Formats: sequence, structure tokens, C-alpha cells
Amino acid sequence: MSQVNAVNVEISVLLGRSILPMQQLLRMGRGAVIPLDAKTNDEVWILANNHPIARGEIQINDDRIAIQVTGPADVYDYMAGGA
Repeated sequence: MSQVNAVNVEISVLLGRSILPMQQLLRMGRGAVIPLDAKTNDEVWILANNHPIARGEIQINDDRIAIQVTGPADVYDYMAGGA
């Protein structure tokens, strides 16, 4: 079991997606805003090593941001870009 505890897993949260022409992306500089397909109360994807594992909701308390897990991820829904 100690070997399992030594494994690092990269956790990331996907807030939304956007499709941009490469030319527009290359023109963006510091402070540029990229519009996402997500709405205010949409669930976010929780990824482990870039693999969807769960869905969650953003929680903001004072100056801290966290993600509350709301359920398992549907890999097929993730691949289709669904919410």
C-alpha cells in the first residue's frame, strides 16, 4: 500500500471550452479574455491526469476557491463536449 501512496496524480478542473481560429489565438496578449461555452451555474469537469473522473460545483468562501464533487464523470459526455 505504501507504493500507492507514493503515486502523484495531477488534478485539474475544466471550467469550459472555446473554439478559436489560430490567428485570433496568436494575437492574444496578456489580459486577453477567452469566452467559454459555460454558464454561471454549470458543473465543471474534474480530471485526473487529463482523464475525466468526476463533475463538481465551484465553491467560493472568502478568498478561497474549491470544487465540491457532485457526481461521477460520464466519459462519453466529456468526449462529446457536453455539459
